[in-house]
Amino acid sequence: MNSRHPLFPVRCDMTAFWKEHSKDATVEEMMLDSRAKELTEQELPEILSMLPALAGHRVLELGAGIGRYTSHLLTKAAHVTAVDFMESFVEKNRQQNGHHSNVTFLQADVTKMDIPQHSVDFIFSNWLLMYLSDGELKSCMEKMLHWLKPGGFLFFRESCNHRSGDSKRDFNPTLYRSEAQYSHLASSVQVDAPDAGQTFGFEIVLKKKVQTYVEMKNNPNQICWLLQKTVRSSGSQTGFSTFQQFLDNQQYTRRGILRYEKMFGPGYVSTGGPTTTKEFVDLLNLKPGQKVLDVGCGIGGGDFYMAKTFGVEVLGLDLSDNMVGIAIERATTEKLPTVQFEVADATKRTFPEGSFDVIYSRDTILHIDDKLSLFKRFHSWLKPGGQLLISDYCCGEKPWTTVFEAYVKQRGYVLYTPSEYGKFIQEAGFCNVRAEDRTAQFIQVIKTELQRAEAIKDTFIEEFSDKDYFAIVNGWKEKHERSNSGDQRWGLFHATKK
Repeated sequence: MNSRHPLFPVRCDMTAFWKEHSKDATVEEMMLDSRAKELTEQELPEILSMLPALAGHRVLELGAGIGRYTSHLLTKAAHVTAVDFMESFVEKNRQQNGHHSNVTFLQADVTKMDIPQHSVDFIFSNWLLMYLSDGELKSCMEKMLHWLKPGGFLFFRESCNHRSGDSKRDFNPTLYRSEAQYSHLASSVQVDAPDAGQTFGFEIVLKKKVQTYVEMKNNPNQICWLLQKTVRSSGSQTGFSTFQQFLDNQQYTRRGILRYEKMFGPGYVSTGGPTTTKEFVDLLNLKPGQKVLDVGCGIGGGDFYMAKTFGVEVLGLDLSDNMVGIAIERATTEKLPTVQFEVADATKRTFPEGSFDVIYSRDTILHIDDKLSLFKRFHSWLKPGGQLLISDYCCGEKPWTTVFEAYVKQRGYVLYTPSEYGKFIQEAGFCNVRAEDRTAQFIQVIKTELQRAEAIKDTFIEEFSDKDYFAIVNGWKEKHERSNSGDQRWGLFHATKK
């Protein structure tokens, strides 16, 4: 059944296991955990906060169990089809939620299900995919791509490398894939739609640990993914299926990130490291207990600084899986529960209106095409009186030199002049917009960083290599030339929500 895991149980073994653990159809049985009720109380709102808006949508819930999530999904969605493998669980769910008119219950094996193409808007799966073999999992993901409407979402949560409950009995320890294995499959699976002449795949909206399990069980291995079905472009200029793959395999490989950190200082991968971070953060006059969203958080240095210095709560988002992975490693050492990280696409992630006091971003939005739409999202996420603070790469007036044109294309940047950038922020609804051209400061910072690079050259090369050293140093020199010529600019933007 699975060549990678010869001990993978056959389907009848799984049936026997769950028959034994579903006799009373309790939440403790279903979760294989004696603290199931306590965990559910904390976990439910956390999981639900990660989901997209479901109003008017048709939802397929796979592995619905006794209806822990069904009762919440059907109050938000137009219709929910709740599916589970075990008859006793389906019946318990029916007893609890059958009085609703917008729910259908189905006992089925997901590997054998077949539903109409493009018939659902959202698929929700909780602790199901880990019970499938590699082949079954790939096939199931392909099926879900067919079932979802274009633009539809898939949410799934799995135990990675570690069981979820405290039951001494476990179905099979070989079931637990790594977080990276799920992420790789999610980004690589795709299906063709010959009638439309298109190929569809998944793009990540978010990947996040379940904080409830981190805090209550010291278990960081409960991971959630939210993916969106999108058209795959065969002519992508990056050569990768998704932009996230481009970032993690080109500009932000783990080695590339660590060599940036060696130059900028512990926790930092952006211009000026801790020096510019302190200067810019101090403009915000942060207060204890405020909530900060850091878009493009890198490896977390700025977030740790804000939390330790001002007592704020910080959520750091970055599309690079490698960045967030290192940030989480640093967070373990920092021991700051008020700082959390998630892999997320800020152009697709959703938050309730008025969720944050501050939105902060350093040299990240240069990757994003539709800046106006993003700034409108930021405006919605901020509380009244909330602040926006951004530093970002900008450009001079066109025409640019051919060298700068090539650089921007190779990096996938979308750049505007500082004044154009500021107008986008104002158009998004912000007031008191300050758009400052900080290129002179940028040039000085590069000079300082080149001096620092020379001072640590021997230790840097010993830890990395000559090639790594000169890749960064030559990159800074080229940046210095581009800035001096007027092509490359650096902007600082500060605004408030009325």
